[in-house]
Amino acid sequence: MQLKHFLQFNDFRRDEYEYLFERTCWIKQEFKQYRQYWPLTDRTLAMIFDKNSTRTRLSFEAGMHQLGGTAIYLSSRDTQLGRGEPVEDAARVISRMVDLVTIRTYDHDIIKRFAEHSRVPVINGLTDEYHPCQIMSDIFTFTEHRGAIEGKTVAWIGDSNNMCSTWLQAAEVFNFKVHVSTPPGYEIHPEQIDLSGAAHFEKFANPHQAVVGADLVTTDVWTSMGFEAETERRKNDFADFCVDAEMMALAKPDALFMHCLPAHRDEEVSAEVLDGPQSVVWDEAENRLHTQKALMEYLLLGKLSTAK
Repeated sequence: MQLKHFLQFNDFRRDEYEYLFERTCWIKQEFKQYRQYWPLTDRTLAMIFDKNSTRTRLSFEAGMHQLGGTAIYLSSRDTQLGRGEPVEDAARVISRMVDLVTIRTYDHDIIKRFAEHSRVPVINGLTDEYHPCQIMSDIFTFTEHRGAIEGKTVAWIGDSNNMCSTWLQAAEVFNFKVHVSTPPGYEIHPEQIDLSGAAHFEKFANPHQAVVGADLVTTDVWTSMGFEAETERRKNDFADFCVDAEMMALAKPDALFMHCLPAHRDEEVSAEVLDGPQSVVWDEAENRLHTQKALMEYLLLGKLSTAK
């Protein structure tokens, strides 16, 4: 099988995602029925993390274990990477000892350089620019609740961060529309994202206008990791961008709410919305486990029958 990496959302075609979602359904069903499925016996995943994590670390570790393999967690503080070893050298060594690598780091260039010198598939567990595993889970969650996302409208409210950039890539892959509303000074810069054009997104200064008619409303924390020094200023800048019940009422009556978590109740989202009936954040979080299991299986074994 040809070596494939998953560094940003548009690394895969739509038909690949459709296959992955089919596999995710089957793998999730097996998990719910407590049926053992170990296709990755004797396979090892190395997890190299520069950023703290709950959902990413747990979903990859538990997922690899549930597939019969082993996951090894490597903090940059505990490796020679933390002492200045070149990323290229680390990639050459680590990829000779394991079968798969997940990296969660800051600059996206780090993971690109690692992948260029890796002999095994590399997965982006999050960078400052992109978060493809999360959006894969989000779209799978939407399809579970509402069917195909093609032709739908997603309202992104808040910071133009890695989640926002990945939603914009996903819109091109799946042919849906993203309404983006950010405060002044936090606007998206399409030229910095690997997009083919501007046909799948629209910018709104007013967040209430952005959610009108939306099928899905989603947001993230106002201060992402690495920007903590800006917390107080951002609280002021984003004060009008809390997704509350009043804002959700402008979306479609059956609109869903998503948040990648962790969430700050009554900052970027009200407690009423986060814990309310339109919220699917807990399904969204769980589905990280199932979609990533399908992803690891695909990168190591290629396409399989759903009967396996």
